[in-house]
Amino acid sequence: MRFKQLAALLATAGVLAAMTPAATAQTLRWAAQNDILTLDPHSQNHATTNAILMHAYEGLTRYSATYQIEPALATKWTFTSPTQVRFELRKGVKFHDGTPFTADDVVFSFGRIRQPQGTMGIYVTGISEIRKIDDHTVDFVMAAPNPLLLRNIVDFRIMSKAWSDKNNTAKVQDYKAKEENFASRNVMGTGAYRILSWQPEQRIMMARNEAWWDKTTGNVQQVVYTPVKSDSTRVAALLAGDVDMLTDVPVQDLERLGQDKKLKVVNGPEVRTIYLAPDMGSAELKYASVKGKNPFADKRVRQALSLAIDREAIKKNIMRGMSVPAGLMVAPGVNGWTQQLDTPTKADVAGAKKLLADAGYPDGFETRLNCPNNRYVNDEKICQAVVAMWARVGVKAQLVAENMATFIQKVQNFDSSVYLLGWGVATYDAQYTLQSLIRTRTSGADGNFNFSKISDKEVDAAVDAMKSETDVAKRNELIRKALVRTRDESLTIPLHHQIRPWVMKAGVTTVHRSDDRPEARFTSVK
Repeated sequence: MRFKQLAALLATAGVLAAMTPAATAQTLRWAAQNDILTLDPHSQNHATTNAILMHAYEGLTRYSATYQIEPALATKWTFTSPTQVRFELRKGVKFHDGTPFTADDVVFSFGRIRQPQGTMGIYVTGISEIRKIDDHTVDFVMAAPNPLLLRNIVDFRIMSKAWSDKNNTAKVQDYKAKEENFASRNVMGTGAYRILSWQPEQRIMMARNEAWWDKTTGNVQQVVYTPVKSDSTRVAALLAGDVDMLTDVPVQDLERLGQDKKLKVVNGPEVRTIYLAPDMGSAELKYASVKGKNPFADKRVRQALSLAIDREAIKKNIMRGMSVPAGLMVAPGVNGWTQQLDTPTKADVAGAKKLLADAGYPDGFETRLNCPNNRYVNDEKICQAVVAMWARVGVKAQLVAENMATFIQKVQNFDSSVYLLGWGVATYDAQYTLQSLIRTRTSGADGNFNFSKISDKEVDAAVDAMKSETDVAKRNELIRKALVRTRDESLTIPLHHQIRPWVMKAGVTTVHRSDDRPEARFTSVK
């Protein structure tokens, strides 16, 4: 056997061994390709991070198994006026260290999540102030009526003020600056599971919180989450019985896994859109052969980039049918999406070349494409295909594909010409996408994930109006206008909406989540 083959086998064996602690019938061994970025619940709006941390940190509201809003750390809420809501907090709740949960923790967490170095502010958008009335009552004061309030605050995670003060971690981690704090490596929540340890790129260990105020519907007492970038290693671990569930399933292996009687596939759409974000706002484009100006500021260039991409080919050859070609920045299942609006651009090489020539780039130009290689389904392969498709029209893109942890730091530092990202809609409403990604970046939630410097007055006006519009028909019309404007101006370049199959042992039962957040409280293993 060649040395390289032996080394690869030994490496795989090492990963498999690391994924198989002494398993019991009540241990869920879960693997996916992407690690979390941090344990600080107010630092990074990153789906995998949120999916893990929601086991330990809770909001005042939460989603039921059928995605209905239900009480969590609040038991009741009353709109005392269109712009003020009184929340009655759940009594008797304790943090994992035994300290009581009170209104002080809610007020503290509100101040913390709004700190500008974090990217979680979208979840408290529109809230001007949280006032403590007594130990178990708070008032939310809003700048205007907020039709999404109860959905937004699902991901407004409550931290312990006493624990944060004791450990000098009242300041949110500045992830893009590679900063660490106590909360980025330790957890103190009220949730159903305690996070015991995190070894980056190796393992996260969780154990059920026996003192939780609620009861789980499943039997999982321990969770072992293992990030494994290699597709073949993840599949090998499942087939060997070393993993109970995969939520990042290589699409090329899906049919084979589905035929294995020891396994079952739980399939469903995900409310996530994979898209490209060209830098529109810089005076000169970074990492480009064009000097003194920015080609992506020209709508015709952005349209040409979109026309050059064959989305159907990506669906067929890379995604093996497990994607829905997209023309819109939100997926089916999100309020605002309609089939009529979501018409993907068909590949047209000649049309793309003409647009580039009309814009003054008949021979194209050089640029750089940044891409994660361990976050979305076949992300690096998609980027490789895009590079090849752009080359046909003269745009030569140097691909920089890397781990999500370093990729997202570059994006948040505006260190990119164009990047690929996936955006899931936690609130199931298009405002979440439009306000975070498309609205001009100002402060707070507005444009807090707009790292391509989009600024469009028409979108801004529609987004600002929909924030407080309580008439459903009028608000949906504002959403429609903003989505159409985003589409027609090619402010971003949507590629496809992900379909998200999970594969698990036949004895595992769980609820498939279209936000791609498995919950151990809904899971049983036998």
